[in-house]
Amino acid sequence: MSPMIEFSERDMNRGKVIDPAWYLVKIENIGEAPSKDGGSTNYPVEGVIIKNADNGDEKFAGTIIEWNFNSKAIGFAVGFLNALGVDVKAGARFDLANAIGHNVEVFIENGEWQGRIVNRVNHKYRTVRS
Repeated sequence: MSPMIEFSERDMNRGKVIDPAWYLVKIENIGEAPSKDGGSTNYPVEGVIIKNADNGDEKFAGTIIEWNFNSKAIGFAVGFLNALGVDVKAGARFDLANAIGHNVEVFIENGEWQGRIVNRVNHKYRTVRS
């Protein structure tokens, strides 16, 4: 018997290359795992696009976007937290999981990885505009 596989709508939207722009993104998951070399901790973020934040276009709605914070460069999370309304100060602690379920505007770019075009979040965030 040959292996049977099935794709959900979410699976179909995971690898879609999107046009670079600002997007309204709902944070769906934030994890925690040791880095490949074990010398730091990764905090993978998974969000889903709701719409283009500038023009309301929903062409890429449902597309899964993933990016990462790392404990050795955690300063990159400051802009993310500020966009969520958190006043980040030195010495303060924040549970990243509190961002799950919230929306943020994220600038998504295209980049190249292993010879293919991929979506890239280069840590550009802004507060959701009304």
